Amino acid sequence: MQIIITGHSLPGRNCSETATFEGRSNIHVGIQRRGKPHEILDLVPGDTETARWELTANLDRKPSAWDILGPYIQGPPRGRFIYLSWVTVSEDQTFDMFRRAKLMLDAIPEHVIDEADGSGVLHGDLGLTDAAGKPLCAAIRPPTITWTPSPY
Repeated sequence: MQIIITGHSLPGRNCSETATFEGRSNIHVGIQRRGKPHEILDLVPGDTETARWELTANLDRKPSAWDILGPYIQGPPRGRFIYLSWVTVSEDQTFDMFRRAKLMLDAIPEHVIDEADGSGVLHGDLGLTDAAGKPLCAAIRPPTITWTPSPY
């Protein structure tokens, strides 16, 4: 199964300092590989109009539940998620992670999983800026993310 994540409304490359958020510059976002927090798939600048990531995963159907597995799928069964990692990128192209969002897979409606199993594509669409204008973080579930069985 292909999992396509599309992000829009990115927060920009710079975020000002507030009481709870340090000032950051040259912000990028990407998908973190399981067990390898310094391996980020397809870093996208924070001022891009839209971001898109494509992952390959396996849907494991069991009599009483389903599970999604793959190199970018994190967490235990019935608690799986995809990490969107926010990083600052330095001039030498190294990065420092400062925030993450968990795209919670257990919150996907059963009928969407059934249809995605048939189509081979699961699509998640979300805005990447929080209410304070900062990079989106925390556990993300519908309605913040919309899951559909195909990209269009």
